[in-house]
Amino acid sequence: MALSKLDNLYRQVILDHSAHPHHHGHLQQATNEIELRNPTCGDVLQLEVALTDGKITDIAFSGDGCTISQASASMMTDAVVGKTPAEAEEMVQFFSEMIIGDKPGLDTTVLGDAAILEGVAKFPARIKCATLAWKALNNALTGEDGKGMAHLLSSHED
Repeated sequence: MALSKLDNLYRQVILDHSAHPHHHGHLQQATNEIELRNPTCGDVLQLEVALTDGKITDIAFSGDGCTISQASASMMTDAVVGKTPAEAEEMVQFFSEMIIGDKPGLDTTVLGDAAILEGVAKFPARIKCATLAWKALNNALTGEDGKGMAHLLSSHED
């Protein structure tokens, strides 16, 4: 099956974010941090967030993972810089709904490049990979221990 031109473009964006991730590394002064693991495929993500005056002023991630998890983390970090924690948490919810395919036809422009991951919904085994960074952000902002979005992902956890 040949990829359409649009699918090929999306694939290239995902590969670029994975090979040259944005906001990859560590922060000098993080206010919130967390490490999450995806035991299904071995992805490990450390996320550091700097909050200043009620906004995400900087964010960084590190760790090892598949192309989808690394690209999703890169896209997420781009999308949330400058947002309030409440705005970022809404984006996490929105991304989760998009990625599990619960609400087709959503206006995904708020997610920036991450909107192209909508197609992951067709591959249930990759949903955890795509949502790992977003779940980490939610948990880092709310102080949860790694189980914060289980209700959104429960139908896809085996």
